[in-house]
Amino acid sequence: METFRSYVDGLLDQLDAHADRTVLRYLDDDVTGAAFRASIYRYARALASFGVTRGGFVAMFAPNCPDALAIRYATGLLGATTMFLPAITRAEQRAAFVTRMQPTLLIAFEQTKHLVPAHSGARLAYVGTGPARLRLDIRARVQHDLPVESRARPDDLAVVVSSGGSTGVPKASRRSFAAYSTMVSAPSPEDRRQLVNGALAYLSQVLVDNTLMGGGIVVLKPGYDPAETLATIEAERITDVLLVEPQLFETMDHPDVHRRNLSSLRSVAHIGGSAPAILRRRAIERLGPVLTHMYGASEAGLVSVLTPSDYLVDASLLESAGRIRPGVEVRIRRADGTFARHGEHGAIEVKSKAVAQSYYRQPIEAAQKFRDGWCMTGDIGFIDGRGYLHVIGRGGDVAEIDGAVVGPAQIETPLCALPDVRYARAVASADAARGYVWDVVVVPWTGRRVDVARCMRALESACGVAVAKVVRMAAVQRVPLTEQGKVNRAAIGFWCREALSTRCTFGQARAMPAAVS
Repeated sequence: METFRSYVDGLLDQLDAHADRTVLRYLDDDVTGAAFRASIYRYARALASFGVTRGGFVAMFAPNCPDALAIRYATGLLGATTMFLPAITRAEQRAAFVTRMQPTLLIAFEQTKHLVPAHSGARLAYVGTGPARLRLDIRARVQHDLPVESRARPDDLAVVVSSGGSTGVPKASRRSFAAYSTMVSAPSPEDRRQLVNGALAYLSQVLVDNTLMGGGIVVLKPGYDPAETLATIEAERITDVLLVEPQLFETMDHPDVHRRNLSSLRSVAHIGGSAPAILRRRAIERLGPVLTHMYGASEAGLVSVLTPSDYLVDASLLESAGRIRPGVEVRIRRADGTFARHGEHGAIEVKSKAVAQSYYRQPIEAAQKFRDGWCMTGDIGFIDGRGYLHVIGRGGDVAEIDGAVVGPAQIETPLCALPDVRYARAVASADAARGYVWDVVVVPWTGRRVDVARCMRALESACGVAVAKVVRMAAVQRVPLTEQGKVNRAAIGFWCREALSTRCTFGQARAMPAAVS
């Protein structure tokens, strides 16, 4: 019988093959394959001294740093489960989430120690902070760096992956070592230089694993900033970048885009929404023919991809989410429960080896999301006659008005075409009882001012009076974002209510700040 080799074994092989080469760059420091491999083995022994064994569960409030990655791989080497936790804003919700996950060891770093709940029930360990007796990094330094034999088995639980939780409490997708190893073992070029920039690591772990397993290099940055992103692409000769869509628009519209050498870029992947084609065209004009639109979710894996070669052949494809990936089945279910034909709208359902095997300790949510191997994405869309997937939006963001299916992109497109509007974002309104279906924020170009009344007239002309009547709008200087870079729906709703209460929605708009607690 062939011995099972998990994704961690494959990664360690690559680190050994590139022992003298840099595999990670963090805060301008290089980490070679040999050094990173040794760190994984030391952390495995340190974790074992904290009682972590096969079947254990290690959860981390993890920044994007080499130690967090080494601990995650070391945990997998021991046959235990890993989870990078999300930074849920409200302390009581964060505590409830950690308690529900029931980790056997909870790890925090200097940057994240404030996120640890007062009472989680888990044993605590720290990196770079905390009392010496609980310092996992100090304990790891005195361990041997000789190889540790993998204890993972194919059906053991390998990872629990958190969603962003932008519409409520995050969901926790679970995958076995066999399933996750297949998921991250897709071919990746050895010369790939992947930029990962963000405060927390949970959004990027699949990208990091895939890059390192292919022999590439990961450049880690502890946060996102558009100017720094562009400077890093130039300085590090970055080939691949992943940006949440609001970050894509901040980056492509930054003045530095014209003076930075971005010729190394092969792919700027964007996730987190269905951007209007007008914004995607602007991204291509400014960043070059490197835009890659990916549709997927933490539960569903990667479903479809629109590559540069696709839209260079046919620009109309910018309206789509790309071609459905090999090995992925997608079906569209009508409201009456029957399945739609090509071109007909409905709920998107996905089946593939990348689909999560359920949620972890969330049985009610799991029953709603997973059925007979299919993942109910919660999104509305259709498949066109050429087999390209079109995503209209989340079910809650899409409405049928006068017989027409309307989603955020249809509302955002005419607004973004106005000369004073740089960016617009539409989300479902929380005030449906008052007759509002969407809350919309519009962002002006630097030095310009948005006339909300003009925006409403443009929306009425493009989408009809019935749509315009159920839209509430506000002008803001920046679209408010969550810590993971996605739009902050609660903040958008707040500013739209404020605009209405000050009689700004249909008249003189005042500029509003972008954040709300």
